[in-house]
Amino acid sequence: MSAEAAESGRDEASKWKRTALLVIDMQNDFILPGSLMHVKGGAAIVPAVQRAVSFAREKGALIVWVIREHHISGRDVERFRRHHYATSKVGPTVKGTKGAALVDGLRIEPEDQVVVKYRFSAFFGTNLHSVLHNAGIETIVVTGVQTPNCIRQTVFDAVAHDYPSVILLSDATGAASPEIHEANLSDMRNVSVSTPTLAEWMGF
Repeated sequence: MSAEAAESGRDEASKWKRTALLVIDMQNDFILPGSLMHVKGGAAIVPAVQRAVSFAREKGALIVWVIREHHISGRDVERFRRHHYATSKVGPTVKGTKGAALVDGLRIEPEDQVVVKYRFSAFFGTNLHSVLHNAGIETIVVTGVQTPNCIRQTVFDAVAHDYPSVILLSDATGAASPEIHEANLSDMRNVSVSTPTLAEWMGF
């Protein structure tokens, strides 16, 4: 191997060590049909999210699972959603329930990071920024649901925190409709967020 090739390999490895893949809200209560928080475009992106996680893991990127886990009373949820917890039925993403679990096909590994959030943004009221900063992360890659809410808020907060590169995988994120999804992607592009497809990001 030439010195140039060796140096290129080190640069490539270093790049991925400074990259974090965020997987947002890929939980049963958001993805499975019939759930209270069902996102219509959620199930369709599961294969793409699986591939993104596998690829990022192979490259040595940090995998961050961003999930919601609420108290059964709903006292830690947004005011406008509290009515879901004021009935005899268990509300969405209650800690320890099947609804709060990751959808089938996605699995947390010991080396991964888990961040529990209680609002739309993965940064709001969590230690996410500290975790990423301490890990030397410069590039954030976002996947999951749903585009106008948790995805959008997280992406805009990442921009506000001055991460050098914020990437949203356009076909590994989903919303209630393609129109809503694309409108939000357009807004994100306007603040310098890159929105490649999974294949483009993987370099195919």
